[in-house]
Amino acid sequence: MLRTTSVRIPPLMTLLAVLSIHTPVSAKPPIDSAQPDFGQNVLIFDPSMPASQIQASVDAIAAQQVDNEMGTQRYTLLFKPGVYGSASTPLTFQVGYYTEVAGLGASPGDVTINGHIDVYNRCLTPSNCIALVNFWRSLSNLTINVMGLADCRATAEFWAVSQAAPMRRVDVRGGNLSLMDYCTAGPQFASGGFISDSQTGFVINGSQQQFIVRDSSIGGWSNGVWNQVFVGVLGAPPQSFGSTPFNPPPYTTLATSPVTREKPFLNIDASGHYQVFVPALRHDSAGTTWASGPAAGSSIAINDFFLARPTDSAQRINIALDAGENLIFTPGIYHLDRTIEVKRPDTIVLSMGFATLVPDRGLPAMTIAGVKGVKLAGLLIDAGPQNSPVLLQVGTAHDRHVRNADDPISLHDVFFRIGGAGAGKATLSLVVNSDDVILDDIWAWRADHGTGVGWTVNTADTGVVVNGDNVTAYGLFVEHYQKFNLIWNGENGRTIFFQNELPYDPPSQADWTHDGINGFAAYKVSDSVRTHEAFGMGSYSFFNVGPDIHAAHGFEVPVRPGVKLHDILTVFLNANGGIDHVVNDTGGPVNSTNQVTNVVSFP
Repeated sequence: MLRTTSVRIPPLMTLLAVLSIHTPVSAKPPIDSAQPDFGQNVLIFDPSMPASQIQASVDAIAAQQVDNEMGTQRYTLLFKPGVYGSASTPLTFQVGYYTEVAGLGASPGDVTINGHIDVYNRCLTPSNCIALVNFWRSLSNLTINVMGLADCRATAEFWAVSQAAPMRRVDVRGGNLSLMDYCTAGPQFASGGFISDSQTGFVINGSQQQFIVRDSSIGGWSNGVWNQVFVGVLGAPPQSFGSTPFNPPPYTTLATSPVTREKPFLNIDASGHYQVFVPALRHDSAGTTWASGPAAGSSIAINDFFLARPTDSAQRINIALDAGENLIFTPGIYHLDRTIEVKRPDTIVLSMGFATLVPDRGLPAMTIAGVKGVKLAGLLIDAGPQNSPVLLQVGTAHDRHVRNADDPISLHDVFFRIGGAGAGKATLSLVVNSDDVILDDIWAWRADHGTGVGWTVNTADTGVVVNGDNVTAYGLFVEHYQKFNLIWNGENGRTIFFQNELPYDPPSQADWTHDGINGFAAYKVSDSVRTHEAFGMGSYSFFNVGPDIHAAHGFEVPVRPGVKLHDILTVFLNANGGIDHVVNDTGGPVNSTNQVTNVVSFP
């Protein structure tokens, strides 16, 4: 029998009672809008610079970051409008960890790279070359004319990534886009990924286990593995997810996206001044925002932003927010002694170079008040050594049923990590209390490798809890949490693409059970919910510690006409045990004798 699940969050007033010590805070330094000081970890390139200088700079960053999985360095590489590289001297480089690459034009065509901007497999040993851990990097707002390199590397623009590696507003011309790296030794596995507002030629999916493409235009797609989702994509393959795995290809194709807002981005206006463009809300959209002309939206001058540095205290950042400023986190790691509080409607909070927040005192890293129109983008939040009740809270319980459909809160490329880079604990990662929120590429990850990892070490109950109504999610990646990975309590929720791995490390079945049920479902819709719909969802098992660990269900939902799931699956990756049913008691087991089970629709 399936039971309603509720989550209680400790009162934040108690948790936020930090010593009221009022230290002097200097006034905001003036910003030169033509040459803002983003700090030494932001490299800004101009077409007038010698090509050799640009090549040397990007190569130096790549050499440092390409294997720097749990390192502390953060970088942003910005390209001013113009053309870089040529047929005789192409600009070619790799994008490593914690590296953001972006053009500074108003549209992708304003910055052209003749060459390659690639992500390759990491060869952990000579015979173990994979993209399964190619996380935390991004590419946006430019055009790539694919040229240069030699032999196999010349055959495509390679973006062999996994989670937390979005591609946005990119135009790939003159060659294929490959989401796997087929030029190294095997096994060449990949586990991505997210593309939006982009235009490409033919796309090689290859070994990508799952992928979501949203509001884009593509020139064909090679194949599917387990769960390939297209929403609002011109040129997408037709719907073909079937009850038999692999054949036909597991494509979930939706003609339009119900409600979207693209991620705000930094750019330079015609006078050479920096600003942030905020794309407009779209309904029932398909294709890019920019292919037919300038994207709809509005611009905010850089002078309306506080440029935070890792040396700035949370108090200083909160003072800037309270004064009505928007916020840009420049690259680095921000250790917080109190919670960052976003209270003003329509506040823009951007992160450059995967700026990382770490709450050191067991508090939430950030709270967003139940106001309209806040946009949060590009942030990585690490759990600190003292357990936080929640890392990011959007709205409060009192904000439910306050509609903001015309100007919703939106989260873009927001990522959470419990352990891996160091000791960390958090009961919940993301809690959404407000209505109408748009979640646009979220990865909540309880680390399965790195430092500070273990069943009793990096403890974390649940990755995402949605209490608000009318919340729409595109690209939810939620992995390895110790109880329900996701809990949905709000009405009229929509999820388009969900990827999950259950925790690898329950030491025994007795340690991972509740109410007489083995394990916890990856995706739990509470019994009280009357309307919910989800498309393209997968949950995988890899129990490599305890013997014969089982999850009774990959997904648990109430059985009523308004709750509908489409194209869902469970997968046995390897090791022990498995998942006994796909959704509730429907769908056969996955285990050592049956790798994949598909359910086309439920109920």
